[in-house]
Amino acid sequence: MKIVALVSLTAILVVASFATLGFASDPSPLQDFCVAVNDAKSAVFVNGKVCKNSDMVVAEDFLFRGLNKPGNTSNPLGSRVTPVNVNQLPGLNTLGISAVRIDYAPNGLNPPHTHPRATEILVVLEGTLYVGFVTSNPANPALKNKLFTKYLYPGDVFVFPEGLIHFQFNVGKTNAVAFAGLSSQNPGVITIANAVFGSDPSINPGVLTKAFQVEKNVIDYLQAQFWWNID
Repeated sequence: MKIVALVSLTAILVVASFATLGFASDPSPLQDFCVAVNDAKSAVFVNGKVCKNSDMVVAEDFLFRGLNKPGNTSNPLGSRVTPVNVNQLPGLNTLGISAVRIDYAPNGLNPPHTHPRATEILVVLEGTLYVGFVTSNPANPALKNKLFTKYLYPGDVFVFPEGLIHFQFNVGKTNAVAFAGLSSQNPGVITIANAVFGSDPSINPGVLTKAFQVEKNVIDYLQAQFWWNID
């Protein structure tokens, strides 16, 4: 099983890497590599991260350890995402690719969310997942957004197009594990419920009551909840 899982993960990351060559959101690199440096205190901000002096680059800049370790799913959603993007692996800077491990407890959910800068390709290693994504608003206002869903089993692969709302739900009675490749060094995550009901400052309830066509007390209740971030 471990060999099959390793082959599946390798294949998925290879496919994702080829996809980045022509379709990545990120610009193509202009040199062999551009290892990111911690520029949080820099007075200069760039689209991406500042490059480390190439003479100072070491092998560790291209290494991340730990995706063999299960994430802690002890939260109300019952899931945990372990990201490996440019913030964890500086060598990814300008390369247009990243990865995640996702762990799910029984009934665990990776809730509806989007990656504004990346397509995601996911492979299931363990368990059974119900996954899906919803299309953008159709040109014909008489039509509804279309939902595409599948049940996934170990070895199955599913792709979530860039920017579209998607989710994964563990419908099995055991833990589930999936890995994914994303076509950006920093794909970003917008969890729909968190963004709409848990923003700081809060969105004016009048906006949300009108948008969702519900009473204000419903919006007040939702905005009063603690919205978990599983990344």
